[in-house]
Amino acid sequence: MSERPKTDPELDLVLERVVDVRPELVWRAWTEPEHLMQWFTPAPWTTVACEIDLVPGGAFRTVMRSPEGDEFPNDGCYLEVVANEKLVWTDALEVGFRPTRKEPGPHCPFLFTAHVLIEPHGAGTKYTAIAMHSTAASRKTHEEMGFHDGWGTALDQLVAHAKEMDTEKA
Repeated sequence: MSERPKTDPELDLVLERVVDVRPELVWRAWTEPEHLMQWFTPAPWTTVACEIDLVPGGAFRTVMRSPEGDEFPNDGCYLEVVANEKLVWTDALEVGFRPTRKEPGPHCPFLFTAHVLIEPHGAGTKYTAIAMHSTAASRKTHEEMGFHDGWGTALDQLVAHAKEMDTEKA
């Protein structure tokens, strides 16, 4: 298993759960756009576009649509990719590690780095999502915006979608 990042409770948010789908399905749900778009944004929001270039410096881009029809693009790049184990990306950098030119906005008033760790656990997966922030204020804002509920709901949606993927394969 890849090295786990050192977290700081003053700066980082962590969601950790054991889910009853295999690590390979969690990986595919995170790394194949047609699958990520099915679960990534907590309903009733939707993900209407996704671009993934699964290499360090490659694009990780999504467009979320609110129930009112407003669209919110999120651009970033991968920092680390370890197949079936770890994804690390940030919105502080654009493709090719270029520092972002965007200013934080109302739907995302901070920049952060995300780690998704996928570990085999019995017949399922130990899933860990970490959102790292540069300041305690950014962390607090992200938490108050609903990090745990939002990322938890998205994980529930990922699990449901991964089970459908597994059924279709059988």
